[in-house]
Amino acid sequence: MKLYVAMVGLPARGKSTLAKRIRSGLEQQGIRTAIFNNGELRRMLFGLESGSAEFFNPDNTRAQRLRDQITHQNMERARAWLDEGGDVAIIDATNGTVHQRVDLSATLRDRPVLFIECVNDDPLLLDASIRRKTRLPEFANMTQEEALESFRKRLAYYESVYTPVRKERCWIRVDAVDSCIQDEAPSNDLPYYAAIRDIISSRWVQDLYLVRHGETDYNREGRLGGDPSLTAKGIEQAEKLAAHFDGVDLPYIFTSTKQRSAETAAPLLRSRPNTISMALSEFDEINAGVCEGMRYSDVRDGMPLEYEARSHNKYGYIYPNGESYAMLKERVARGLRRALFLSGEGTLMIVGHQAINRTLLSLFLFQRASDVPYTYIPQNQYYHITITQRRKLFEMIRYA
Repeated sequence: MKLYVAMVGLPARGKSTLAKRIRSGLEQQGIRTAIFNNGELRRMLFGLESGSAEFFNPDNTRAQRLRDQITHQNMERARAWLDEGGDVAIIDATNGTVHQRVDLSATLRDRPVLFIECVNDDPLLLDASIRRKTRLPEFANMTQEEALESFRKRLAYYESVYTPVRKERCWIRVDAVDSCIQDEAPSNDLPYYAAIRDIISSRWVQDLYLVRHGETDYNREGRLGGDPSLTAKGIEQAEKLAAHFDGVDLPYIFTSTKQRSAETAAPLLRSRPNTISMALSEFDEINAGVCEGMRYSDVRDGMPLEYEARSHNKYGYIYPNGESYAMLKERVARGLRRALFLSGEGTLMIVGHQAINRTLLSLFLFQRASDVPYTYIPQNQYYHITITQRRKLFEMIRYA
């Protein structure tokens, strides 16, 4: 059984990340899979200057001929690979017009074609993805602003002619951030369809290091929330964390917007100039409302009814003008989706807080809600998490 998978979607929507996930998932099942990327072939054939925005102008007839040459050459590479014993060939390209998809289906009519369209309408993620694209070699001789302007102009050219999948014989539309299928036109006789569908809708985490920030005065005094800095001990913990991860590739580190989270990550970033660091408010500690900055003993003595209500239902209890653990789940899940998407489902670290890390763990583990507020989150250990379609690993590791 042989199959072509043709990715569809505007740039920076997660096509290449999903293509790599499908390849990895199929290969784990013994299905020989390869990716054929139009952009890589373009750079190989025509050099970095082909990254100019005008190369993608639909009115540039000369460039259009070159783009068609790239497309057909890439299709022939995919066909040859299947002829030589491959099982699934993934064509990673925009394939954004009806004409392009009709041409692809006609050219590759020797075997069935499955179109997989990636969509992503999260403005924060789109902006971050576009900025990540400007790190490609073709933008190396431009300033950051010049690269952004060039890529956004390229994106506008794609948008001017883009048409979503609808009339093709077999297709799947995927929310690339949520890893969920929005719509599909399935076919019962399509090879590997069930396996690919399962891979698409599975959560995929290669290596996530979930760390709690180092010690603060608020921790020592038993105070709620706030935005304190690290103590001398907390700074020492941060340095030991950095030493523990010496030599470990950490392409992405996500923190909250709080000082203690950023200060814990600082020693890690000091020796990693190429690591992308991003502060997400979704990872800010639970909002204790009017109780922010208070000691637990102050709440017990001064607000006994609130203290008792929290003691009886820690997961559902809402601090006055604040949040509950139950309320945290939605925003923390949104932050996790964003972090996983931006990291390309590769290695990443999240430097969070006690309630945040408890909630993050609950998104992966089958826990009773009432148990979530009691998960052990020490400041001298971290969780290492790996989740694929066929493997799940959770381990707590001491670093200090």
